[in-house]
Amino acid sequence: MNISDAQTHISTVLDRLGDIILGKEVVLRQAVCCLLARGHLLIEDIPGVGKTTLSHGLASLLGLDFNRIQCTSDMLPADIIGANVYNRQTESFVFHSGPVFTHLLLADEINRASPKTQSALLEAMEEQQVSIDGETHVLPQPFFVMATQNPLEQVGTFMLPESQLDRFLMRLHLGHPERAAERQMLKEPDRKSLLADMSAITNAAVLQAMQAHVADVFVSDPIYEYMLDLLTASRQVAAPGLSPRAGLGVKRAAQAWAFIDGRSAVLPEDVQAIAHAVMAHRLRGRSTRDGSLIVDEMLSSVAVR
Repeated sequence: MNISDAQTHISTVLDRLGDIILGKEVVLRQAVCCLLARGHLLIEDIPGVGKTTLSHGLASLLGLDFNRIQCTSDMLPADIIGANVYNRQTESFVFHSGPVFTHLLLADEINRASPKTQSALLEAMEEQQVSIDGETHVLPQPFFVMATQNPLEQVGTFMLPESQLDRFLMRLHLGHPERAAERQMLKEPDRKSLLADMSAITNAAVLQAMQAHVADVFVSDPIYEYMLDLLTASRQVAAPGLSPRAGLGVKRAAQAWAFIDGRSAVLPEDVQAIAHAVMAHRLRGRSTRDGSLIVDEMLSSVAVR
């Protein structure tokens, strides 16, 4: 696949997503950017604003296998990754794969699951594999986790540990639609009926080819220095600050943002465009201040090289 065809696919995906998630063009672009950067996505918002619809739309348009798990307080790790089950006929254990064996896994209301169950996703998200009883099982490629999270003040939620937050490349907020968009939603057919009519624009192999193009987007030395300055600033204003994994995430997301724009090199504006989505949730648990405010301070104080 050439770069021109890849960008045509991306533009079509964004247009089709915009038909079902109204008035959220920036958030939709950030979500696609996250997948192109090979990252996992956390969407934090109140129920009923389209989080699940977005995940279904991405899977349908990108031609990906899709599984959904509804997280509850009594869910066990085996409910996600699977388990070895004894077969009496063969007198041996047989592995029964869980819903994690898919291209796109929606973990709905992830913070309603217990910390023990949440941790079951850690190896899958980081290593693209799961280990059960000493045996390793490789996940399909590409593999993404898209998790939704209710606000922490709601009843029955558990705060995600910092180690798991750090494995989400981006955290996004959909929020309420603007009045005009919500009026259109009220007048038109239910969004789920529109979702059912969606056909795949790409497939898993094409998506992997697009991801390879994203990894080739050029990053100059001054841009690397700008990223490093931001990482250093985070460690000064919200110690211990952003991890090296976060720095790699900033690079990949900025490359994907530039690629969506049709450019072959990263600009400072690309880093700034993805900064809040990549950095804020990683700083939230490390300071009494809001992570978004810390990112605002970093962007205003760090000079572009």
